[in-house]
Amino acid sequence: MECVREALPAIKARTGGDMTVVSFHSLLVEAVRANGATLIFRGLRVLSDFDYEVQMTGVNRRLDSAIETVFLMASERTQFISSRMVKEIASYHGDISEFVTPYTQARLLARLAERAG
Repeated sequence: MECVREALPAIKARTGGDMTVVSFHSLLVEAVRANGATLIFRGLRVLSDFDYEVQMTGVNRRLDSAIETVFLMASERTQFISSRMVKEIASYHGDISEFVTPYTQARLLARLAERAG
């Protein structure tokens, strides 16, 4: 959450959008409702993501038909990378600067150093 919040001002400046980062421990549609929203944005990297997301969208629509889901395709630059891959690259001392913000990189490297103890 902290890393996303840190990256948000740059995203807002670039897009002009009004966004808020929230944490929740409930069904997604309940969190959307509680925050007065009507849209869910979901990122898709590869075709296999689409299969899962279509199922989730169908369930969410049954739970609340007033909430719409919008799919955003990842850019060619990032569609084959995942957080798991970034963590693995970092754990072997690879350069992850192309995939994360400087703040996120510092946090991840600090966490890995902590675990290595």
